[in-house]
Amino acid sequence: MSRDEQLKERWEFLVEKLSAQFSDGDPLELDGIVYLVGVQELGDFHRKFKKDEKVNLMHIAICRLLEPYGYYDFDFFDEDGWPHYKMKEQLPPLKAGEQSVLMKEALVNYFVEKEYII
Repeated sequence: MSRDEQLKERWEFLVEKLSAQFSDGDPLELDGIVYLVGVQELGDFHRKFKKDEKVNLMHIAICRLLEPYGYYDFDFFDEDGWPHYKMKEQLPPLKAGEQSVLMKEALVNYFVEKEYII
């Protein structure tokens, strides 16, 4: 099986599993899954977030997801428990499809690392 086929299968399985758990079966989109990673990384699961906090959660998730690729490094937790990252390397210019593939791959790897999927 090619790497692309394996990613596609794992991505579909991940979307199905997360959608069943968090959205009553309605398929979650990429942004929704990134948001879930942000909430997971913050560790504050039962809180309502304001709009600016939701943006910050997405940022946390993107930093965490791209950390293994060498783009970010974890820096510190602030006094409110929010993780902060520093940029190590600028992301190269990517087309929309390339961005989507990178994020899907990073999400699949994240959930494999967390043993949520195999």
